[in-house]
Amino acid sequence: MQIEHIDINETVAKARAMLAQEKNISMGFKAAIEVLFVIITLLTNRFNLNSKNSSKPPSSDPNREKQSKKNASGKKPGGQPGHNGNNLKQVTDPDEIQFIAVDKASLPKGKYHEVGYDARQVIDIRISRHVIEYRAQILEDKHGNKFTAPFPEGVVRSVQYGSELKAHVVYLSQFQLLPYNRVSDYFAEEVNLPLSMGSIYNFNAEAYKALEEFAAIVKQKLIKSKVLNVDETGINVNGKNAWLHLVANEKWTYFYPHSKRGSMAMNDMEILPYFKGTLCHDHWKPYFIYQCSHALCNAHHLRELQRVIEQDQHQWADKMQKLLLEINVATKAAGGQLAELVAEKYYRQYREIIKAGEKECPSPKIRLIADIKKRGKIKKSFACNLLERLKAFEKDTLRFMQEVDVPFTNNLAENNIRMTKVQQKISGCFRSMAGAHIFARIRSYISTCRKHDLAVTTALQMLFQGKMPDFIHTDSG
Repeated sequence: MQIEHIDINETVAKARAMLAQEKNISMGFKAAIEVLFVIITLLTNRFNLNSKNSSKPPSSDPNREKQSKKNASGKKPGGQPGHNGNNLKQVTDPDEIQFIAVDKASLPKGKYHEVGYDARQVIDIRISRHVIEYRAQILEDKHGNKFTAPFPEGVVRSVQYGSELKAHVVYLSQFQLLPYNRVSDYFAEEVNLPLSMGSIYNFNAEAYKALEEFAAIVKQKLIKSKVLNVDETGINVNGKNAWLHLVANEKWTYFYPHSKRGSMAMNDMEILPYFKGTLCHDHWKPYFIYQCSHALCNAHHLRELQRVIEQDQHQWADKMQKLLLEINVATKAAGGQLAELVAEKYYRQYREIIKAGEKECPSPKIRLIADIKKRGKIKKSFACNLLERLKAFEKDTLRFMQEVDVPFTNNLAENNIRMTKVQQKISGCFRSMAGAHIFARIRSYISTCRKHDLAVTTALQMLFQGKMPDFIHTDSG
């Protein structure tokens, strides 16, 4: 690792060698210097961490480099021949028609008759309040008995909010992630409809209750799945740290907030204890308590290997990174599953790299001077820990190349959970755990509907009309 053309690792190694040759220095002074060496190494290693060699988000990268421009193709800008564009087209049923008459005073003298018209359309939008008043007829017979026509289902008050308005409120607050006060401002200014933050919360709570059946169904769908992607991220609930857990596959999504991060929360979620397929994750230890197959995220491995390449210049890490990428390309080309002989060839190459790594990065046998009085396991370097992990979890790392449903990475889970971080940036926190549960269940429904190509607006309108999308009961997913 270099900082301003200074090789930190080489400099520290030379200083340690010189320190070891000194005979007249006390053990206490040597221990103090060793502590400084450790601190320098730790700080410099962290200084060079970014989204490409660790799990840090790209937004934390200092002076992020712009993506390099693609090689010029020689094609003209814009849509290519054969591409179906999305240009504006005139509609056959305009909402408003305005006729423009010819000013005859501007024409030469003579007789004229109409032969048609030239049409141009302006597509615009009008956001306004729409009030429906139902007037139920009342009939009275000769005896004075009155009979009133029944109101439509759901119309139970003298004045109330409609299903489309409720759906739009939930769309803005739970999908577009607008804070309650901004949703309230939007309706007051754009729609001329004062809407309290209490009403916004009530609409979300109503959606949460209406999704009780969905929550039970989605958990059963996930339990029966062949492969699950899981992840968790920190959230702020009324100023306290909490966790949002995610279980998902290609068709179903389930979020669950909890005050804990570990197995207690995952057991309370009531999915993983009953799952028997393959669990794809980032090697967080609590996931391994569940009795199922495991597949490790190779996107994490690639970033960690990159860190070893940059900070330690280890050749084994470079070879392992290239091998994993090669296997992924070969697996995709083979339709998602390699033949047994091909897979065995890659297993041999994998193990050879591990053996070379053990020579290049041997496990420490003695403690550092600064740790001489400590008990327990001897502290190992990041590179050494990664090497041992790849060796111990060889099958879980390479499971993707022989099981067609197992992905190379856990990106599905990370993509599903990413928008919750946006919510935290916008709103700061959830005011209560109840609010976190409302958010989690509605986001689960929204994410699942989008995976089934159902528009969010349509899905929410159906919800407030007491309906459920057909796929919820028919998709075997």
